[in-house]
Amino acid sequence: MRAASVPLVRAIGGPFAVGYQHGAARAGALRAFIGDDLCRINRLAPVPVSVESLRPAIAAYGAAIAAATPRLSEEIDGLAQGAGISRELAVLLQLRREIIGYQRVPSRGDCTTYASLSAGPDGGPVLAQTVDLNGDLDDQIAVLDVRLSGSARRALVLSFGGLLGYLGVNSDGLAIGLNLVLGGEWRPGLPPYLAIRHLLDNAGCVAGALAILRGLPLASSRSLTLCDQASVACVEILGNEQRLVSSAQPVHTNHFLHPDFTDFDELNVFARNSSLLRLKACEAGLRGLAGSGTGAGVEEHFALLAQPTICVAGTGDIRRERTVAAVVALPGRGELHVRPGDPSRSSTRTFKFTPDGTADGCPVRSGGP
Repeated sequence: MRAASVPLVRAIGGPFAVGYQHGAARAGALRAFIGDDLCRINRLAPVPVSVESLRPAIAAYGAAIAAATPRLSEEIDGLAQGAGISRELAVLLQLRREIIGYQRVPSRGDCTTYASLSAGPDGGPVLAQTVDLNGDLDDQIAVLDVRLSGSARRALVLSFGGLLGYLGVNSDGLAIGLNLVLGGEWRPGLPPYLAIRHLLDNAGCVAGALAILRGLPLASSRSLTLCDQASVACVEILGNEQRLVSSAQPVHTNHFLHPDFTDFDELNVFARNSSLLRLKACEAGLRGLAGSGTGAGVEEHFALLAQPTICVAGTGDIRRERTVAAVVALPGRGELHVRPGDPSRSSTRTFKFTPDGTADGCPVRSGGP
């Protein structure tokens, strides 16, 4: 297998300082990404866009982010200054998925996620998923180690192309993953990627995260899977509505599961077939991993995520989703394990909380920081 390459960005301090450190560390990569057909948006959407044409949308989303999560808005300011780009472009980096929308792109696959309280190492909790994206974004991957001043809580966050949030685990033992589901009106609001980061910054458990999530004005439909050391939850988001999907070991792909939402699903038939196949394959694989009674190791979880049905291979078409990373999060240990690119062809890189910072590739250590 290839040696994994995942940049680690350590960012400590107030929101602006955290954003500045992120932007400065990734400045060259972010400017090159922006210069690549405007964050590759114009390689994905059939109608070309420009910063000028997007200016009203960027302003509306930026205002919504500032109103809902002022600290993240300040962090975006820091990201802009650190990377040497405008605030407009720094906001755009957070909005790529919303700008592309779901009616313009023929979705084929977009993440397979599961959580269990007993399938992790030594029978502990685990949250794992593939990350399926279009735009060939595996070259934009990074892990952020964030500690905001005034809080002892830290977060390890998987990021792509300047995103302040995507998925991750915090030092209190809360892990959050996600899936794209398609429905409802996508409108200016808080992008779910930023909502996940907000939850990791402000919640120490699943119940606390769900309580915060209910008050957020989310911009677009998603499914979030949450796991701490004692509980799991899966919540689907459609417009202004949220529904919990009841399951002791939640598995989610890209179609709505809650009966209140299934009639509003906009997933095309080909993508739905892929979503159903991945769901069944993952449910069967998770039963096998959990059935031993002693749980499964990190590499066993990656073996499941790398199965051909679950891992979506590339076709050479940048417009089509493919698996650009896989993640195994251990909330009880404060660990984030990442395989960049196709997980069947890459090796694992490990990030964890330690008293003096995060270290990668270290022996597993139980407990928090």
